[in-house]
Amino acid sequence: MPRARTRPTSRDVAREAGVSQAAVSLVLGDKWRGRVSETTAERVREAARALGYRPNLAARNLRLGRTRTVLLVVPALTTEFFAGVYTGAARVASRHGFGVVLYPSPEGIGPARDPFASAQAALDGVIASSMAAEALTAIRGDQLPLVMLDSDPSAPGTTVNLDIADGVRQVAEHLLGLGHRHFLHLGADVPSWTFDVRARELEAHLRRVPGASLRTARSPISIKGAEAAAEAALTAGDRPTAIVCDDDQLAAGVYKAARRLGLRVPSDLSVTGMDDLALATAIDPELTTVRLDAELFGERGMEALLAVLNGEPPSGTNIPVHLEVRGSTTRVP
Repeated sequence: MPRARTRPTSRDVAREAGVSQAAVSLVLGDKWRGRVSETTAERVREAARALGYRPNLAARNLRLGRTRTVLLVVPALTTEFFAGVYTGAARVASRHGFGVVLYPSPEGIGPARDPFASAQAALDGVIASSMAAEALTAIRGDQLPLVMLDSDPSAPGTTVNLDIADGVRQVAEHLLGLGHRHFLHLGADVPSWTFDVRARELEAHLRRVPGASLRTARSPISIKGAEAAAEAALTAGDRPTAIVCDDDQLAAGVYKAARRLGLRVPSDLSVTGMDDLALATAIDPELTTVRLDAELFGERGMEALLAVLNGEPPSGTNIPVHLEVRGSTTRVP
């Protein structure tokens, strides 16, 4: 009976490469720079590939006191945007040997049941959207290394943000350039820093323009809720010529409300969204909206958490956003 093949060890790699086990540990742990030469590092990597060496992650993690598991706290799995955030975060995590566990709130926003008997013992760190920040209390996630997405940068801790303020500026300048002066802001009825920024920035931009007016209505983040809120707002007081929506789903609700009231988009009413979901190009006319790169957002969030875990300063720059101009906006008649 053939003898079972033994798993190659770091001692075997050292012997094959003609170096010490310490050098192998430095190279395969990616801590070799400044301690061994580039030539030696490549020789170790080549020996590991030739032998089919794989590090014993369980032993290494036990030694380091790490599980190499990160929790991603999101408002809801059914949201296309946060599916993209997960994709980006998981892509970066896998390159560094980490796994990502999702923690969605079943109601979309707020706390969910703790899926771990002891969350702190099972995790190395947490990435959380500010829209689901209450969930951190349920899992004591604020006591772990933490990166917040879409969160107030003046708060303690590490934040990664999209440049939402610039996105709102791009929307305002686009609509003002088309001659619009009477605006309705259909805001998300969600207590969150990112939605506060949208309201504050829109008001600040329009305040500087003579003759500009702004009304605000609130809606849950759903097409049905937005339809009801938009219909109520459009039949109360002077009708706006442009509606700025906090989310593409809200914009889709505005389309339905406009149709019920006999209004046409964009000839009677220009409409903008935020996110650039697949929905934005599925409705007619296609929606002018701010594109938020969800996957890049997830990547940057994971990179920031890995930096925190390694004791390094994370990058502090906001992620750029871009206005996609489509058929839902036009000049004032």
